[in-house]
Amino acid sequence: MPRYGAERLSGIRCIATQLKPEPPNEAALTSMALQRLDALVTLNITSAGFEKRGGGVTGYVKEAYLSHLVPSTSIESPLPYGRDSKPAPTDSVRAHSGAPLPTLQTAWSISPPLSLDSLTKQDFLDLVEGLEAEFGREFVGQQVDTDRDRVLLVGVVTDNAAAREFQDRLAELGRLVETAGGEVLQVVQQKRPHIHPQTVVGAGKVQEIALTAQTLGANLIVFDRALSPAQVRNLEIQIGIRVVDRTEVILDIFAQRAQSRAGKLQVELAQLEYMLPRLTGRGQAMSRLGGGIGTRGPGETKLETERRAISRRISRLQQEVNQLQAHRSRLRQQRQHQEVPSIALVGYTNAGKSTLLNALTNAEVYTADQLFATLDPTTRRLVITDADTGTPQEIVLTDTVGFIHELPASLMDAFRATLEEVTEADALLHVVDLSHPAWQSQIRAVMGILSEMPVTPGPILLALNKIDQADSDTLALAQSEFPQAVFISAENRLGLETLRQRLLQLAKYAVTTV
Repeated sequence: MPRYGAERLSGIRCIATQLKPEPPNEAALTSMALQRLDALVTLNITSAGFEKRGGGVTGYVKEAYLSHLVPSTSIESPLPYGRDSKPAPTDSVRAHSGAPLPTLQTAWSISPPLSLDSLTKQDFLDLVEGLEAEFGREFVGQQVDTDRDRVLLVGVVTDNAAAREFQDRLAELGRLVETAGGEVLQVVQQKRPHIHPQTVVGAGKVQEIALTAQTLGANLIVFDRALSPAQVRNLEIQIGIRVVDRTEVILDIFAQRAQSRAGKLQVELAQLEYMLPRLTGRGQAMSRLGGGIGTRGPGETKLETERRAISRRISRLQQEVNQLQAHRSRLRQQRQHQEVPSIALVGYTNAGKSTLLNALTNAEVYTADQLFATLDPTTRRLVITDADTGTPQEIVLTDTVGFIHELPASLMDAFRATLEEVTEADALLHVVDLSHPAWQSQIRAVMGILSEMPVTPGPILLALNKIDQADSDTLALAQSEFPQAVFISAENRLGLETLRQRLLQLAKYAVTTV
């Protein structure tokens, strides 16, 4: 009868045979650890032996190995026969309610080569009872925070990708996971000539990911690229825990951050469009009722209803987004009738757009050193006194959602009402975080997204922000590459007067060139 409990073994002993004269391989030991076997006996068979009277049986057992689990804290305590010990996967059991049970770090032990005679003299009952007693002494129940995922990041780089950009992308993914409320435990990387069509990474790397996840006690795998529904299903079947991609992490952040009805509406539409083709194959083993990254938003009841009902919901949401789009279009037309030039603040996420809007207009938009801290567009009037004429001029500033590398297509579509604030503005103020190591690639990413807009945006002024946090070499490089840019620090209000005058010039130029 199998025994249950994080501090107990399964009650099952396994005998395996192999032809190679070597200890059991890591795959066999990993299976032993995951199934918490009492013991694994590996018999090495050779072809050179004897033939029984009457024939039919050849070969003999040259040597045997006895393997079993031990608590990781007792690796240094020797067994009677000596051993070779190494860390093994963490035993992590999830209850039906979705709450993780306490876990116990384990290691495995491999005996030196044994003869059959010495193996038959081994008292397995005594061995198992001693091991379970040791497990019981070392066992410590851990209170697991069910609202915080323990995440293993997986990055895949192909031959045509630059190493620096790949590392920057992984670092950004780690920040996205932390912003979503997860804890990054480790990063697994693989370089491949091309992406594996079924599992993204190779079969050996999938096994390594499963072993690492079990060892660290991870409950979520996050890939640095978009995954197809089939790839997600294949990976979850082979690894045994939830697998999400970068897009799903971003959608989860948006679900947490959306405050207005319009923002929540667009997030739900984006999530449903993303989830619809991924509903197939979600059995009870891969249930997402436990909470965490990738489970927030429209709710489990909507995600598990039939496709037709979800499609109808998507159609209704699209109609509401269209109505929102028409409403914002009327507001823009009213501003245009009043002949007030408009400037949209664009830039990479966490570049400081909302902080700059607050500094210029005394707005009270929420700001934080986080990715996608604000989602909903905010419009404020800014009165600037012309330094040459002394006359006040009024312009309208609109804070928009931050951009990111490879912005998910579902978000581009769902947030089209917000992004139209960009295309309909008379000019753009491109805010850049100059203190970020990848500030140049972030500029390219934003310009790439703007080039894909259905309507070509107006003239753009570059504002290099956070100059107080940038080093002298970066400042010199930026001044040589972008001599027309404005250098500011929105948080410390440095260079804002120069920026105001440049904004006034930008608005005049944009209006006269229309």
